[in-house]
Amino acid sequence: MAFHDKRFPDLIAVGAQGGPEASTSIAESAGGNEQRNGNWSSPRLRFNVGTGLKDGAGIAELIAFFRLRLGRLHGFRFKDWSDYTMERQTIGATDGSDATWQIFKTYSDGTYSANRTITKPVSGTVRCWVDNVERALGAGATQFQVNLLTGVITLGSTLAALSAKTIEAACEFDVPARFDTDNLPINLDAFEIGQAPDVPVIEIRE
Repeated sequence: MAFHDKRFPDLIAVGAQGGPEASTSIAESAGGNEQRNGNWSSPRLRFNVGTGLKDGAGIAELIAFFRLRLGRLHGFRFKDWSDYTMERQTIGATDGSDATWQIFKTYSDGTYSANRTITKPVSGTVRCWVDNVERALGAGATQFQVNLLTGVITLGSTLAALSAKTIEAACEFDVPARFDTDNLPINLDAFEIGQAPDVPVIEIRE
């Protein structure tokens, strides 16, 4: 298997149905008390992209994309239109030695918070601030670079040598995903009367 650095067609993805999915085991006693255990450390996304098909051109695009990914074999980028931006936030602080820092997005309701690792930032959208000063993208000593396949920011040597300076980032991001079927069940007659096929797409853990 491999990851293909290609994004699933946006015009289909925008009409997909789905969202984050958690996994919880629940044991219930005879008296109705529950013991709940989380099987995953964080939710992952699941979508039905069949609901995003609008016309024959979309079907043809989906078929080509599916064939090139060989069903479930190869991963790809997927844009979750409900959650694809990370506003400027802190991702770390310089320590005088480390140059690489992972982009992550923090979700918080004031009491609880959770971090989500961002591994597929979108080209041209990544911004970085060090010590409250926005830095330019580039290979210079006071600039930063970003790996678009891992979401890791690398600070230039001058920036990495600083101590206790806040590092912030902002970006748009995609989700690493794959088809969750090896069969593309498109019935053209049913599609013409408004019945969307079931074409599942699931987030890949990295």
